[in-house]
Amino acid sequence: MADIRDSPLPLPAHPGTWLSRCAGAWHRTSSRLGLFTRSFLLIALLMLCSLAAWLAVFLAMEIGPRATQMSKRVAASVYLTRTAMTYSTHENRPRMLRELSAHEGLDVYARLAADRVAPLPDQEYWQKVATLLRLYLGAETMIAWEVNTVPGFWVSFQIEDEKYWLAFEREEIGLTSTIEWISWGAAALLLSIIGAAMSVAYLNRPLARLARFAKSVSRGESPPPLPESGAKEIRALNASFNRMAQDLHETERDRELMLAGLSHDLRTPLTRMRLEIELSSATDATLAFIDQDLNQVDQSISKLMEYARAARPQAHTDLDASALLESLIARKRTVLEASGGTLQASIAPQLHVHIEALSLQRIVSNLFENAQRYGCCTDQTPDITIVLREAYEDICLEVSDRGPGIAQTDIARVLRPFARGEMSRTGGVGTGLGLAIVERLSHQAGGSLTLIQRTGGGLTAVVRLPRVKLPASFNAE
Repeated sequence: MADIRDSPLPLPAHPGTWLSRCAGAWHRTSSRLGLFTRSFLLIALLMLCSLAAWLAVFLAMEIGPRATQMSKRVAASVYLTRTAMTYSTHENRPRMLRELSAHEGLDVYARLAADRVAPLPDQEYWQKVATLLRLYLGAETMIAWEVNTVPGFWVSFQIEDEKYWLAFEREEIGLTSTIEWISWGAAALLLSIIGAAMSVAYLNRPLARLARFAKSVSRGESPPPLPESGAKEIRALNASFNRMAQDLHETERDRELMLAGLSHDLRTPLTRMRLEIELSSATDATLAFIDQDLNQVDQSISKLMEYARAARPQAHTDLDASALLESLIARKRTVLEASGGTLQASIAPQLHVHIEALSLQRIVSNLFENAQRYGCCTDQTPDITIVLREAYEDICLEVSDRGPGIAQTDIARVLRPFARGEMSRTGGVGTGLGLAIVERLSHQAGGSLTLIQRTGGGLTAVVRLPRVKLPASFNAE
């Protein structure tokens, strides 16, 4: 006989593990829902639970009062019928019974010993009605659910030696029907859901508007002020946001004015220095070094001004990125090959994006200059590869080099303004603004910048931008 321990039976999962998985699944699902949906589901669930609890309490409280009311009504009908039959003659009794049946809904039948009687169902309400009727009419009162297979609510009574049945319709005595409860419950649920949707929409509307305005401000735009109306908290929030947006706008304007003045004040003496150097009697080597230093200062000023302009809002237009990159790469290849470098390109055709041509040119130029400056091979010649391809709903621009690359721990830091990697800091003379400019321009166009270590050595800068889908007729042409 095989040992049961040898059979690979699955072990039951620990309850805590199952709960943690459910909680994790709910967290992942809810994180993808918007504020309106999450609030609506929460309020609708609370209203539904409240409605269910109210319905259960009402049903529990209805049984006792309704059983008392219906038992008194049945007892009164029995008293009325018995009294009417007692004081009527045998000749008038059939006509009187017809009148009771036609106008009062009371049907009287003779009770025989051979009658087949079905007892009441074992339900709290009907048993309570039967108990109260026997209390009102006497313990000997018989109550039946069916008599001779005829359905109804049957109550016995007696006049001297004559025995009778008084039959009632069950619907007149029973609880509220299920269909009626479902109708009222559905109406209450519908009103609750509509109320929840209206309440959540009222609360969500100003928050959604604030989110749109905050997104506009993050793109460098200047949206109109938020309306300072509504609830007290919403007014205070909108007023604070308006003050913040105004302060940011004024700060940005002061910064641009300061940089413009700084550029003018620095370039004027630089121009005079160039003239004085040309007229001086220094050696050619000295003049070359001085000119190189002046060019570095001039490039630093240009990068600072370019970084300041990157914060301005842009009118995104439908641009043929493939055609623009083809022309840019043709010029860059000529310059690079003149210095002994190589430039390889793979440009997919007919890729359109929503971005200004100048912004895309600045993105490509900054990435190209960064790769040319820091991406040289061991023989100090730059080897650059540019790829433009389709990536699902985006286009992907990749600029790769074969330089020393950037340490994984420095990738997040070099995207900040004025920051450079350790490898570039020792051998480069840049300002550390190129990648920051690319990231800002990509973000303003709805894209992103990612730096990836290249297989075999080097660095790949990947820019993803939302792709514009062209009509099928345009692609066919």
